Amino acid sequence: MDLVTELGPLLSAEAAAEAPAAGIDPADLEQAVWLRLLERDTAAARPPEAARWLRRAVRAEARRARRRALREVPYGDRPAGGDRGPEPSALAGEEERVLRSAVARLPGRCPELLDALLSPRDLTYREIAGELGISQGSLGPVRSRCLGCLRRMLAAEVAAPERRGKER
Repeated sequence: MDLVTELGPLLSAEAAAEAPAAGIDPADLEQAVWLRLLERDTAAARPPEAARWLRRAVRAEARRARRRALREVPYGDRPAGGDRGPEPSALAGEEERVLRSAVARLPGRCPELLDALLSPRDLTYREIAGELGISQGSLGPVRSRCLGCLRRMLAAEVAAPERRGKER
């Protein structure tokens, strides 16, 4: 049986169910999943357990569409902060540079983990765990330790205000 005729109805139903929550057209979601199927590296065009693969692919594309919708801003709209001039843009860039520099100086796996968390790709915990080769359950505690180290490092770099009057 042809893959399109076999999976087409299932894909249409899954896309129709997931598309409203993702805020996209079901046809666009279907097209993205067909494209994902065509881009597979395997020589065989048919994935093992095709129906299960298709359901997972639809949900993954819907998540990707939701994340993209959160990041995209129409051309006519401006950010909530109003028109950003050169000075706020330069200060924001400097803050980003200082943060990235501090993250790079952290010990152990902290730089890798925080770079993944700060990534514009908006990775999920599962994707980060797979990329770093650690369990998903250990990401939270490791993240907490890394943020604590970063907090202490940045607090030490910022000059403490001088006391006024007598010291107690």
